[in-house]
Order: sequence, then C-alpha cells, then structure tokens
Amino acid sequence: MKIIEPKVISDARGFFTESFNSSYFISNGINIEFFQDNHSLSVEAGVLRSMHYQLSPKAQTKLVRVTEGAIYDVVIDIRRGSPTFGQWQGFILSAANKRQLLVPQGFAHGFCTLVPNCEVQYKVDALYSPEHDRGIAWNDPSLAIDWPTSSPILSDKDSKHPMLADAEINFVYEG
Repeated sequence: MKIIEPKVISDARGFFTESFNSSYFISNGINIEFFQDNHSLSVEAGVLRSMHYQLSPKAQTKLVRVTEGAIYDVVIDIRRGSPTFGQWQGFILSAANKRQLLVPQGFAHGFCTLVPNCEVQYKVDALYSPEHDRGIAWNDPSLAIDWPTSSPILSDKDSKHPMLADAEINFVYEG
C-alpha cells in the first residue's frame, strides 16, 4: 500500500488539487487502469465499514480518499505466504489532509468514521462482483485492530464476516 499526498494549491478562495492524474501515477510506478468510482456517505461517527475484499480473479486495487470528514482507514495483508500475512496498518484520511491510500489486491480494507457526515470516494480497477465479495470480522482477536470505537455502527453484512482463520482467501504472496 502507498499513501499519496497530492499537490494542493491553496489561496483565499479555497484550494485546487488533481485527485487523479494517470501521468503522475505512472511516473511514480503506479500503472493501474481504474474502471469504477464509488462514493459513500456515513452519517454518524463510529460507522465501521469492515474489512472487505474480492477474491481473484475479480480482486480490486482501491484508491481511497475522503472528501468530507475524517476516517481511520485499515488494511490487512491477506496474501498467504507473505511475511506480513495477517498484519494490519491504520491511517487517518481526511478532507483536511487530502491524503489518498492505494490499497493493492491481496489486502482487506475497511474504515471507521471519526466524525459525522463522512464522504469517502474510491476508484477500483475491477468492477464489483457479488460472487467474489468477501470480508473479515472487524473484531477478530487474532488481528487486534486498534479501532477508535469499541461499539461501532455496522451493517448486518459486516457483523457476520468470519475471523481471518476461517475466511475464504485465494491470494498468494509472490515475493
């Protein structure tokens, strides 16, 4: 994964930034063709959209950014054989810091809203496939993710994800 800090030009009127520029990405070693943009609104603080991924061959790379509010964004390495398999990292993404997170295939992704009315937008390099859609429990004790809430607001679907040890995963680390 990579944190991307886009160039932001600010003045008294506000700011301007290129949220995506394929030439910039390619010149920095990121050559991904995106096919779909997604946009979510979470009305309350403490909404947790938990640890999603799609199995291969419909796996997705995601480019995530926050356009309103702030989130605690988490990724988990789920590539079997990886030296960091089952390890997670967390990042603060916000409308204020304008950071973006590139989440590669082979990583589960989720976030928790830190303030009300968070809008999250992300690009993906493969279309949504319900048959390949999977997830991991947000509160798996083997992961011990340090979420900013102990009583998140979850969807019914996100409350039923299996623990990592029981999750269907078909990603293999290739060194």
